[in-house]
Amino acid sequence: MLDGVFKLLGDYGNMVPRYTGPRCLSERLSVGGCDLCQQACPHDAILIPQSVVIDPSACTGCGLCVQACPSGALEYDVTAPLNAVREQKASAIKQGGAKLVCSKSDEGGKTLPCLGRVTVSTVMAAGAWDVPLTLVHGDCAGCSLGGPEVPASVLRVTEQANVLRGATMRAAQVTLRPHDAALAGSGEQVSRRGMFGAMARGARSTLAQSIPDSPLPFVDWSEPADRIPAEWQWRVRALRPAPAPEAAVYWPAPVIDDTCIDCPVCANVCPTDAIAREVQPDGGVTLVLSLAACTGCRACERSCPPQAISMREHWRFDALEQLILLRDSGNILQ
Repeated sequence: MLDGVFKLLGDYGNMVPRYTGPRCLSERLSVGGCDLCQQACPHDAILIPQSVVIDPSACTGCGLCVQACPSGALEYDVTAPLNAVREQKASAIKQGGAKLVCSKSDEGGKTLPCLGRVTVSTVMAAGAWDVPLTLVHGDCAGCSLGGPEVPASVLRVTEQANVLRGATMRAAQVTLRPHDAALAGSGEQVSRRGMFGAMARGARSTLAQSIPDSPLPFVDWSEPADRIPAEWQWRVRALRPAPAPEAAVYWPAPVIDDTCIDCPVCANVCPTDAIAREVQPDGGVTLVLSLAACTGCRACERSCPPQAISMREHWRFDALEQLILLRDSGNILQ
């Protein structure tokens, strides 16, 4: 029994999301900065003096800041909810699909601390696996963990996921609903404040349904692959069934016109180093975009001094596997 208790504490003990400073638009000195995470937090747990600072005593782990972050600077482990959906794929026909349940609901199902943890990639993956997904929330209006903003935020995530899935011609089937009182008692409530109460009602039952919340390792910025948030890597993987190579995929990313002055600003503010700038031996400058690494945060567009950058919303599907030449200024020494 004690082993189960300690496991439960470990699974739900990592309330604060991982913060990767080089991905934060504030640390990147993007024009206008970014305070979307601070605006989204219902508990005033986030301060942004120069970079994001999270008060662990105020953070409940609801995930709303992660949903709002445009660059992946804040994140939880995306593989845990993805695996929870995948595990339910085999029984989807019998049970009517996969189900993710907020910890404030008594209804049975794979349990997240809050539906604020549901990200675009999870919804996209459910569509790729052709698994109808039901998202069950508790009484958000009076919730001290997430708050009344959660359902609207989850709807935005779902809408964004299906816009991205547009090229697959198969939308994710998602139902967002409040918990069903008739199913009360079929699941366990798990929240930080109510942890020991949940244990008293049966830690083993809770553990069977809880989605593990393991700490993420620090990002090794010297590894280019680590610069791309797992959320965006899974968004690419979840574009299944694969569209035709020439199919138009919604993936907002920058293009550069001839008013570019070859300054380094766009590369400097890019939170994932999706834009690479190289000065050639002849004095020319090239700018190359890794499309799959672009999060569409628009920091480059807002920060460009001559406003030479605009966002192109649709690209060929096969461009996600390519490097795209944005700018080649040629030999400027002649």
